[in-house]
Amino acid sequence: MGHFKQFLLLLLITFLYSEKCFAQRIQKLDDQIMINIQEHRTPEQTGVFLFLSKNYLYVNIGIPTVMMAGGLMDNNKALRENAVYVGSSTLISYGATYLIKNIFKRRRPFVQNTNIVPVYRPQDYSFPSGHSSSTFATATALSIAYPKWYIIAPAYLWSGSVAYSRMYLGVHYPTDVAAGILLGTGTAASMSFMKK
Repeated sequence: MGHFKQFLLLLLITFLYSEKCFAQRIQKLDDQIMINIQEHRTPEQTGVFLFLSKNYLYVNIGIPTVMMAGGLMDNNKALRENAVYVGSSTLISYGATYLIKNIFKRRRPFVQNTNIVPVYRPQDYSFPSGHSSSTFATATALSIAYPKWYIIAPAYLWSGSVAYSRMYLGVHYPTDVAAGILLGTGTAASMSFMKK
């Protein structure tokens, strides 16, 4: 029995060490991507990505609001219910992001690595990206409610651009953005029972 315990202990130590090495490799890749992006910034691109990043809430709030207004004016129950679905998906994704940020408390890229220079400096935590989670929740909910290419393509082009802007501006790591995308998409997909 003593040998078995030693074997299990050795397995545990090996697992923990490999997990630490994997996390270090991911962090190194995150840093490299961020530095590569910042080295290729231009004033024009910075202006576009700053605009997208600063104004994403207008779209997140505007889409379900316009849908609800249209549903009320036309007495369209399905449109009203889809407005609630899109708005709820985005809101729940935003709330989940806030909770996760305060559990993990990952520091922003420019705090962890002084070689990463942000365009501006948000003060809250980094993981996951709230911009990415909420915009992908909106895009996914819209795409599920209205599975037409002319809805899906612009919705994901917008949400993808907002998500990329977070890395471009130096305020989120790629893993923050990827986690936000998964969270937002998963939230909208899990709430699809609400759509009409």
